[in-house]
Amino acid sequence: MRTTRSSTKSPVAALLALLVGMVVLGALTAAPAHAEPPRARATGIHIDNGRLLEGNGNDFVMRGVNHAHTWYPGETQSLADIKSFGANTVRVVLSNGHRWTRNSAADVAAVVADCKANRLICVLEVHDTTGYGEEAAAASLDSAADYWIGLKNVLAGQEDYVLINIGNEPWGNTNPAGWTDPTVAAVQKLRAAGFEHTIMVDAPNWGQDWQGVMRANARTVYDADPTGNLIFSIHMYSVYDTAQEITDYLNAFVTAGLPILVGEFGGPADQYGDPDEDTMMAAAEQLDLGYLAWSWSGNTDPILDLAIGFDPDQLSSWGRRVFNGANGIVQTSKEATVFGGTGADTQAPTTPGTPTASAVTSTSATLTWPAATDNVGVTAYDVVRVAGTADVPVAASTTNTVTLTGLTAGTTYTFAVHARDAAGNRSARSATVTVTTDAGGGVGCTVGYRAVNEWPGGFQGEIVIRNTGATALSGWSLAFSFPDGQTITNMWGGTPAQTGGAVTVTPASYTSTIPAAGSVTVGFTGSKGATNTAPAGFALNGVGCGSA
Repeated sequence: MRTTRSSTKSPVAALLALLVGMVVLGALTAAPAHAEPPRARATGIHIDNGRLLEGNGNDFVMRGVNHAHTWYPGETQSLADIKSFGANTVRVVLSNGHRWTRNSAADVAAVVADCKANRLICVLEVHDTTGYGEEAAAASLDSAADYWIGLKNVLAGQEDYVLINIGNEPWGNTNPAGWTDPTVAAVQKLRAAGFEHTIMVDAPNWGQDWQGVMRANARTVYDADPTGNLIFSIHMYSVYDTAQEITDYLNAFVTAGLPILVGEFGGPADQYGDPDEDTMMAAAEQLDLGYLAWSWSGNTDPILDLAIGFDPDQLSSWGRRVFNGANGIVQTSKEATVFGGTGADTQAPTTPGTPTASAVTSTSATLTWPAATDNVGVTAYDVVRVAGTADVPVAASTTNTVTLTGLTAGTTYTFAVHARDAAGNRSARSATVTVTTDAGGGVGCTVGYRAVNEWPGGFQGEIVIRNTGATALSGWSLAFSFPDGQTITNMWGGTPAQTGGAVTVTPASYTSTIPAAGSVTVGFTGSKGATNTAPAGFALNGVGCGSA
């Protein structure tokens, strides 16, 4: 669960990280000073030559999301919903009882069974370790290892389906060099207890390794595992706000032959910066590395909810980006072959019907097409822009409709659609549709408003402002009116001025610019009476906005 993070980079810290990275790159790529230790025979999902493989030797690239099971144990439909968007993996938040309510052996067994029933590879993690050394309430990696040992009877025999992420973000920013020895000890403790699963280890610095400790000591940690079935997990949030930082980090591990994935990442801007999620996803796809987006739903900071209120029919803009966008889950995910049925199917789906366009604006358009059929089942549609003889991927969807964003005003596009099944068979291209975006110019916007939570006398609200115009908006002002006497008491992402029911919001520094086809989120708490009706309309810089 994302809360306020201690991950801000000062200029001195950034310089230190750069210098450490220069030294560490050599450390990662250097040959070991001793002979490679003999490795035990691989069982189930395993590591070979720096790659994550299934038990049958097939390469497996994780494409999935995180799910906060330990805080929302009643959301039992979530794994099926996550699977419905094409994910092949889910990382499940658990607790060993140190900080939150302990997940019992029976509960963990049910989670594993739910993953398998939904044909998802299951990454299980203990969240209580988050920020150890800086967060006083955090648990040690040793206590997390003990928790896993207590679950051995549940997890033994599940090596084809389950990876063990020993502890989430198991060290804060205080003396992150202290991360290495406890990590080695926890790995060896699990191996000594007889665990044969692939083990995942998170980085220090709240998972972001901005001081390069995991990067510098990865070879030491990897060689300490007698099985070699260990994968490193980097969490990428606002520390990773440039393409070079992202590609340098991931390539350092790949070049060294050390397995790595992006175990958590976020895209929406926050008070610490604006993560470059486009590069994160593109680099992972280019390097064939896994990624697991944070998180399905239920965050204390709702901008990171992929689905609003655990409702798969209400994806947030972040959710649409992760599932349907370029290099997203729908477009790139392949189901693990251990679930069967994907290797023998060689029949492609039928060709989808001709798309039609609606709701065309200066920067967006909605396409809808008659569905394709398949002997097993259509799992996704790939929307392409036709440019001469080339098909340029632009979006993907699990249904027969998609809204394209980020288009250029006053431009003519030609789009078509391919259908795809679970085995990766792809249909012929549909007939094309031509779309010309509006000339646009000036302000174009939509606003989404919702009450996130309510209690007697108060509530928490969220406003998502999307720029549908062709140019970025800076220094914006949003005006609206509360109809029932509601009053804003605290706001993040903006500064409110209220007279009676009339409210004007000006941006915080980190929300001051809304890029073309981009959005910012403002959250607030407020007081209310017996009713809490939403504002009837919103105006951005004096121009009325549509509803999102």
